[in-house]
Amino acid sequence: MNSSRLIILNYEEIRRRSLILWNGIPENFYHWRPDHEAMSLIELVRHVVESEYIYQKIIMGRGDKGDLSTPWENRPYTTIADEIAFAAPYREAYFKMIQSFSENDLEEIEIVRPALGQRRRLGDYLMRIAYHEAIHAGNIMSYLRTLGIERPSIWD
Repeated sequence: MNSSRLIILNYEEIRRRSLILWNGIPENFYHWRPDHEAMSLIELVRHVVESEYIYQKIIMGRGDKGDLSTPWENRPYTTIADEIAFAAPYREAYFKMIQSFSENDLEEIEIVRPALGQRRRLGDYLMRIAYHEAIHAGNIMSYLRTLGIERPSIWD
C-alpha cells in the first residue's frame, strides 16, 4: 500500500467515526451552540465537509486558495444527512486528487501559507487536514455532553 492510499485510509477511518457521531445528533439540537460565538452542531458538520473542498483548492494552489467561493455559500442548512450527501462528490474529487500524487510529490511539493506562517510538505499537510476533522469530533462530543445527550460510541 502506498502513502496516498494510507492517507486516504486514515481519512476514511476518521469519517467513519464522524458519521457515527454526526448521526447521533438529535435533529432538534442541530442549531444548538454553547454560546453566540460558537458554531452550532450542524455548522460544525458543514465546516468539516466544506473544509475538504477548501483544502483541495489550497493544495492545488500550493498554499494559495485564490479568490475562493464554495458550493456551500448561501446554501441553507437542512439536515446532517443532506450535508453528507451534498459533500459526497466533492470528497470523491478530493480523494482522486490525493491518489494522483506520487510518493515523490508527497515529499517534495510544499504547501506555503505565509499569512499563517505555514510551510509544509504535502504529505504532512494532508495528515494535518485529517486531524482537523478529529478535533471537531471532539467539539461535537463536548457539545453533546453539555446538553446531557448520550454520546455515540466511536471507540470500536
